[in-house]
Amino acid sequence: MDVTALTRYGRVRGRHGGGIAAFLGIPYAAPPFGARRMRPPRPPEPWTGERDATEYGDSAPQPGYVPPMSDLFPNLESPGDDCLNLNIWTPAPGRTGGGLPVMVWIHGGGFRYGAGSLPLYEGGRLAADGTVCVTLNHRLGPEGFLLLPDGTANLGLLDVIAALEWVQDNIAAFGGDPGRVTVFGESSGAISVVTLMAMPRARGLFHRAIAQSGAGHHTHTEDVARRLTARLAALAGVEPTAEALTAAAPQRLIDANAALGKELSAHRDRAVWGEAAGGVLTLLPVVDGATLPARPVDAIAAGAGADVDLLVGTNTDEFRFFLVPLGLQNLITDDVLRQVTAEYGLADEAGLATYRAARPGATPGDLLSAALTDHAYRVPALRLAEGRAAHGADTHVYEFAWRTPALDGTLGACHAAEIGFVFGNLSCGLTGETAPGDLSDQMRAAWTAFARDGRPGTAGGLLPEWPAYGTRRSVMRLGDGPPAVHHDPAAAERRLWEGIR
Repeated sequence: MDVTALTRYGRVRGRHGGGIAAFLGIPYAAPPFGARRMRPPRPPEPWTGERDATEYGDSAPQPGYVPPMSDLFPNLESPGDDCLNLNIWTPAPGRTGGGLPVMVWIHGGGFRYGAGSLPLYEGGRLAADGTVCVTLNHRLGPEGFLLLPDGTANLGLLDVIAALEWVQDNIAAFGGDPGRVTVFGESSGAISVVTLMAMPRARGLFHRAIAQSGAGHHTHTEDVARRLTARLAALAGVEPTAEALTAAAPQRLIDANAALGKELSAHRDRAVWGEAAGGVLTLLPVVDGATLPARPVDAIAAGAGADVDLLVGTNTDEFRFFLVPLGLQNLITDDVLRQVTAEYGLADEAGLATYRAARPGATPGDLLSAALTDHAYRVPALRLAEGRAAHGADTHVYEFAWRTPALDGTLGACHAAEIGFVFGNLSCGLTGETAPGDLSDQMRAAWTAFARDGRPGTAGGLLPEWPAYGTRRSVMRLGDGPPAVHHDPAAAERRLWEGIR
């Protein structure tokens, strides 16, 4: 059955069924190409009559995953110019003043891949749980995160801010409460969530935040960002000027960014390449002093975002996602293990001995995965909780420990394994046919309770009391038996990174 809602730009027609209405592909900004390419987002043009909102819109131009990663995450088939759009699922279509909490999802994908239209992110189940769920697209790769020579930066994040402004102006028409907006995201989406907490232009646009497997360390300084811009331009065969870069075909810059990642995989000098060293990530949010005044983890430690409720967590085996599918896990030798961990700050053998002691029988690949999981994910998340505690701001922390059966169980509780449980979409992604539905019930209850009142423990009896991180360093462990609170888990490994990460 068709259903309509009136936005400030015109009426949209969605589809209603099973108690949930879906409005797809609604533009929140004008197409960011042509004269608007690599410029800050502008409002969409109003329309007359009813705009069809029954199909997903364009996704941002991107390279697409290749095997074996494409076996774990599907590729998109609809990249295009009109990519600044969002999708809404609501149980209260057209009921203004409905007052439901709003959950706005920022997808992951290393700031190069992804879209809000992936089946994994279909928001109907979260809407059925009593929220208005929004997913969105933003510019990716060079279009969204290149530092241009004229100082333009963080366009992908400015897109997200434009989407949040659209939500403030329009979500009441879909039954949502603009005074109860939660931004949540995974991986680069979680990094975006935390970065928004440090961006003055985003202040007041959301009230709660959930960061899944991403925190506040992953940014570039201006110096690093300028080096990356110059190198990417060289790989694209163009001059490193705003005019030349905006004149280059999008695919040319996408290919150059892929080549940059391959090149940096052999260059792990963090003094030169910062968080891009090693090539897993290339272009990131830039601390430009204007749109982003400081590295988010530092800004939050200084009090930024203390008025925003925060839920943050990581998965037990995050980094296996990047090693196992490519066959790297079993190629790691003791020498490689020592070399790489030293490059990331664990230069002394005692550090590796700590990881070995906690993991009898672990291979060098297992130990490298554990150390890089801590460096890239767990310790940055804990630094957020610690920094906020100094300002009296509570942070609820989780660890997701359910082991995916994908790739014969070799991935463990890897990066992205929790997403299907959060959305209730257990036939997608890494969950497999044996995914426990009760775990999804627990996580959806916690996430939606947090969106309602900032307390994930008010989850209808599905979880035990969930204290804030605090002085006891309390962490809720999910997916490994009944949910349970652990105090300062893996403390010895955590202490290794003091003064390093």
